[in-house]
Amino acid sequence: MNIALLGNPNTGKSTIFNLLTGLRQHVGNFPGVTVDKKVGEFNYNNQKHKLTDFPGTYSIYPHSKDEEIVYKVLSDKTHPEYPELAVVIVDSSNLERNLFLFTQIYDLEIPIILVLNMSDIANRRGKIINIELLKKEFPGIEIIETSARVGLGIDRLKQSITSFKKTEVTAKFINDFQLLSIEDFDNQTIDTEKRYKKIRKVLTNIVTEKEVTKDSNSNRLDKILVHPILGYLLFTLVLFVLFQFIYVFAALPMDLIDNSFSNLSNWLHDVLPTGLFSDLISQGIVPGIGGVVVFVPQIALLFFFLSILEESGYLARVVFIMDRLMRPLGLNGKSVVPLLSSVACAIPGIMAARTISSWKERLITILVAPLMSCSARIPVYTLLIALVIPSKTILGFINLQGLVLFALYALGLISALLMAVIMNLFIKSTDKSFLLLEMPTYKIPRIGNIGLNVLEKVKVFVSQAGKIILAISIILWALATFGPGNKMDNAISNLEKQSSFNQLSKEDQEHKISAEKLANSYIGIIGKSIEPVIRPLGYDWKIGISLITSFAAREVFVGSLATIYAVQDDGGENKSLLNRLRDEKKENGTKVYTLGTGVSLMVFYVYAMQCMATLAVVKRETKSWKWPLFQIAFMGVFAYIGAYIAFTLFS
Repeated sequence: MNIALLGNPNTGKSTIFNLLTGLRQHVGNFPGVTVDKKVGEFNYNNQKHKLTDFPGTYSIYPHSKDEEIVYKVLSDKTHPEYPELAVVIVDSSNLERNLFLFTQIYDLEIPIILVLNMSDIANRRGKIINIELLKKEFPGIEIIETSARVGLGIDRLKQSITSFKKTEVTAKFINDFQLLSIEDFDNQTIDTEKRYKKIRKVLTNIVTEKEVTKDSNSNRLDKILVHPILGYLLFTLVLFVLFQFIYVFAALPMDLIDNSFSNLSNWLHDVLPTGLFSDLISQGIVPGIGGVVVFVPQIALLFFFLSILEESGYLARVVFIMDRLMRPLGLNGKSVVPLLSSVACAIPGIMAARTISSWKERLITILVAPLMSCSARIPVYTLLIALVIPSKTILGFINLQGLVLFALYALGLISALLMAVIMNLFIKSTDKSFLLLEMPTYKIPRIGNIGLNVLEKVKVFVSQAGKIILAISIILWALATFGPGNKMDNAISNLEKQSSFNQLSKEDQEHKISAEKLANSYIGIIGKSIEPVIRPLGYDWKIGISLITSFAAREVFVGSLATIYAVQDDGGENKSLLNRLRDEKKENGTKVYTLGTGVSLMVFYVYAMQCMATLAVVKRETKSWKWPLFQIAFMGVFAYIGAYIAFTLFS
């Protein structure tokens, strides 16, 4: 069967999806639109079914781009995603609001299994639901009680899905129901009033409440977490601790991966027959891919902690408190979700801005979202921090390198907010916005959900970055290995004639020859031509080449450096990229990667718009090339000026 998973936000829909599909899931787009969908394979009793997790919505009539897909699918029986069975998830502790969407789907005569989730919370609040009476009100449906967070009722749900038999139902909840158009707001209001009036009447007999001692733990927590002063301080502390943990716990696995790829590269160079193919593998592909995989531990930890914050219900509180800060800047609290999503990747962050009803606030959010440091920047930040920032503690417990990483993320956030203020002054709009937000209950995060989320995000990062890295590594290797005409041979011949060359050790002679080849290769010629422009920032031509290639994707910067220096070393001794960079010197004998150069590069990558995919999404979301071109221009200017100031201050 083609099964749809539907429900309000914060009803545990994603948890149930994960429990039913496990690792047999992937993320894609609905046909013809850019809205994300999660699709999984549900196997039970030798039956296979396709399960689609639809965006959470309160009504089939949409108020945002994401919700619109639910209407489009359910209103068109010829749509490829139209369900043969709808599994509707509702919050048992708040049936009145949740049954509204359910009754709309019921009146469309789609076969339904109604899942009363969060039954443990309903019981704790003293709410008793008469399941048999509820079934009588909605003939033909199956009802299952679950507490998905702890896995209760999931087996019964699986059995109900596999044994489900469609029964013809002619009765409707609203007898004169007919599906309305999206623009028919007047009749939608009439339908809403009718439904809620009848839902309240029905629930009078179905739901009874007993006296319980009110659980005030949530209230106590909210008094602290959403406090107008403490709330901001605690959120800052949470982010600070998060980046400290990322740096401390990722160090060991990163070193192991780095050394493994370095050893693999040298082993392949030794065992493969001498020639271009051997050089391509050992100097191009392996170092390039290794430059991405080495940062998986940090990326996994970032998503791990963000998932905990989301699963626990804390992120909704962050949206609430940030609304006070965002509104004077031309944004609202809902802008926080796209901005925080952009910490993972700007693309889903920009797409998440669809939930913002005001066009002006949505546009400003889209334009400033790429200033938030995404996971693609982690490889760049980590490499540069390890290169120029000493590994030591401040006050005995604050890791200096983790503190710098936190400062880079803070710089991106502060810059995004300042840019929003400027844009708010120039972008005019008469739209009035508001924040309508439902606070989910606090929950203990479910490890299974967190694990699946981390695995999915890491898989996407490695597969997407890996494709780009592989292609660019091969191109870079070719450009660094070959040169025009006899230029490389002539340069080596002139080098060998120098008296100082003959006084060097054999190892130093080989290194000089490799460096001369690289300087006279195609990539060397390109790099030398752009060096005058980037020299004021403290960069040499090799850094310049990596800057150019990373406009495809930021993380390519590390892979490009790995390939360039692997070619330069000509597969020599076992040296990690960090050691190669530390040993790199200018012609005058001074180090290339000084504190000034390193900090300058970090600041450059905070600001520079180096992601073609993000620009394409901005164009698609704004339906104009004007805004992505404006975006790349202002971020490019910020990057150059910021990098110049940083190099001047820290040199």
